[in-house]
Amino acid sequence: MGAALLPDLGTEILIPVCAVIGIVFSLVQYLLVSKVKLSPGRDSGAPGNNGAAPKNGYADYLIEEEEGLNDHNVVLKCAEIQNAISEGATSFLFTEYQYVGIFMIAFAILIFLFLGSVEGFSTKSQPCSYDQFKTCKPALATAVFSTISFLLGAVTSVISGFLGMKIATYANARTTLEARKGVGKAFITAFRSGAVMGFLLAANGLLVLFIAINLFKLYYGDDWGGLFEAITGYGLGGSSMALFGRVGGGIYTKAADVGADLVGKVERNIPEDDPRNPAVIADNVGDNVGDIAGMGSDLFGSYAESSCAALVVASISSFGINHELTPMMYPLIISSVGILVCLITTLFATDFFEIKAVKEIEPSLKRQLIISTVLMTIGIAIVSWIALPSSFTIFNFGEQKAVKNWQLFLCVAVGLWAGLIIGFVTEYYTSNAYSPVQDVADSCRTGAATNVIFGLALGYKSCIIPIFAIAVSIFVSFSFAAMYGIAVAALGMLSTIATGLAIDAYGPISDNAGGIAEMAGMSHRIRERTDALDAAGNTTAAIGKGFAIGSAALVSLALFGAFVSRADISTVDVLTPKVFIGLLVGAMLPYWFSAMTMKSVGSAALKMVEEVRRQFNTIPGLMEGTAKPDYATCVKISTDASIKEMIPPGALVMLTPLIVGIFFGVETLSGVLAGSLVSGVQIAISASNTGGAWDNAKKYIEAGASEHARSLGPKGSDPHKAAVIGDTIGDPLKDTSGPSLNILIKLMAVESLVFAPFFATHGGLLFKIF
Repeated sequence: MGAALLPDLGTEILIPVCAVIGIVFSLVQYLLVSKVKLSPGRDSGAPGNNGAAPKNGYADYLIEEEEGLNDHNVVLKCAEIQNAISEGATSFLFTEYQYVGIFMIAFAILIFLFLGSVEGFSTKSQPCSYDQFKTCKPALATAVFSTISFLLGAVTSVISGFLGMKIATYANARTTLEARKGVGKAFITAFRSGAVMGFLLAANGLLVLFIAINLFKLYYGDDWGGLFEAITGYGLGGSSMALFGRVGGGIYTKAADVGADLVGKVERNIPEDDPRNPAVIADNVGDNVGDIAGMGSDLFGSYAESSCAALVVASISSFGINHELTPMMYPLIISSVGILVCLITTLFATDFFEIKAVKEIEPSLKRQLIISTVLMTIGIAIVSWIALPSSFTIFNFGEQKAVKNWQLFLCVAVGLWAGLIIGFVTEYYTSNAYSPVQDVADSCRTGAATNVIFGLALGYKSCIIPIFAIAVSIFVSFSFAAMYGIAVAALGMLSTIATGLAIDAYGPISDNAGGIAEMAGMSHRIRERTDALDAAGNTTAAIGKGFAIGSAALVSLALFGAFVSRADISTVDVLTPKVFIGLLVGAMLPYWFSAMTMKSVGSAALKMVEEVRRQFNTIPGLMEGTAKPDYATCVKISTDASIKEMIPPGALVMLTPLIVGIFFGVETLSGVLAGSLVSGVQIAISASNTGGAWDNAKKYIEAGASEHARSLGPKGSDPHKAAVIGDTIGDPLKDTSGPSLNILIKLMAVESLVFAPFFATHGGLLFKIF
């Protein structure tokens, strides 16, 4: 079969070096952002700097100076608002992490007890599953190391989300201030800040996983099957934290957003981020804890799970049995090269091309996706050539399937390009530059009801092409390399995660920048620039959600395959009553979960609306701008509601596999996993795209950039009010239920995989009784 061209030592050096390069690059981007000072004083790039005229608006004059505004007061006001947002976000995350920390410890104990009891906490070595004549480490070792890797994944996920939130709150006011010099300079600040989060998350996730594997190897030695079974806890830890981050952050941000919109924009007819609105600080805090911290943890979870799924499947194939390190580490090498590719891609947005006009923002972000995909295709081809033998075998449900290295290259490439297709289809259905969103905006002429009807239809229709893209990638990758092919296809979709996250984080940073510009009383021309940044960010955030959902579908299928192998299930027959009832229940779970999360947003928003109305009615001079609203009470309402309301949906997802596995057994659980995957993906795509379309339909009317848009406006008109109502309905769909569903399908799969030995040994209690 031959050996890989890349020596094992080269692999041991390549992976950590690429991770360190990613971390260093993120720090460099952070230092560049920090050069924008949040203190009064003339910027060195303004006119008078010896006539220097660097690129991207560095030498533009300040709009405030032209319009006679006091620059000193504007900068101080921006700094003050940023501090309030940062303190609110930090306070919420610390409160959330206290509750999540208790869960983390309790669940870690549960993992140890369940997996340790598989062989009665025996410390004796056991015959290996792949070779009965060899001995492998005891189940107790799997219990201990699975618990450790779970805690590692959970802590890394929490840190990823927290660091992302800190850089976002650090950059939002700086983006606002840079908008005074030109849209190009503001774009670069927002994008570099997003890149800090993207590269830190991708590099940290890779480095921690690589170090954990090498440390575990000191104990496991040649028992690679046991080692990579234990490593699956890393993905479980990452996704369980992401679930609470997504649900808690989503409830927080949407409660504030709905409260601010319904009372401020619809009832009082004041701008979205008007400082008179009591919910405005809570709304801006929510952008960071939901869209930044939640998305960071979510995509880290996808990355960790796809890596773990690929490693588990490969460990019982020729790579693992023959102890070939470089081919075994193929998934991590793909991620390593992905960091280098994303680094080059980022330079195209910040250094190689200059943005001079508003219309160039969205094409620049789309160019990032195309460049990273093309470069990554070349990178995958090189990696597949040097890191894999020309021919090898992959485990395929009891048989060994012969695979060529070029076939595995195609598996990764098909996942990568499917991700790009999903991204562009999502953009088509959520960007106000295209007819679907413009049709939704046009439907606002006849009121909110027709807006809702058109928006729902758009969301359902937007599922078609992404589902075909996922289906084709599954068929191609499974045909070439069985479940291992699907696992690396998911990894291919996530290989450009640093660029994807940079684009995704750019959106909330720009949104906050616009809010700060409004609250600081900056000129209308600056607000136009930040609105343009925000509109492009809104579309790219939808693209990011599309990536997350598509990758979750592939990841959960790969984890499902690993679960079936590990639970010793030879076939999953849907005509068997045990499996079919699981299918029905599994398909229902995303609806139950969505109902819980949407009602949670509704309950929290109800309290927020009442509080905002109370303040407008009882605080004298609030509408006139002579009195300050009580922001702190609104922040507290969002915080308390999200902490309280995130527990039931989280419990539903975490307890379902345990209850089904223990009482009904692995066959019924396999049906539940298949059902939740099939229905969850559809609901997630339609919910995210419907919400994104409603949001951009509202922005389309507000911007008034075309004759059609101006005929529907201006702000405060009946069509605009109908669009605001649609946007308000879509908020929990696109930022709470939709993005959380992809965590549901992959978290249930990875949890089932971790507990598979326990379910296979002790599960199905009800069927045993009867």
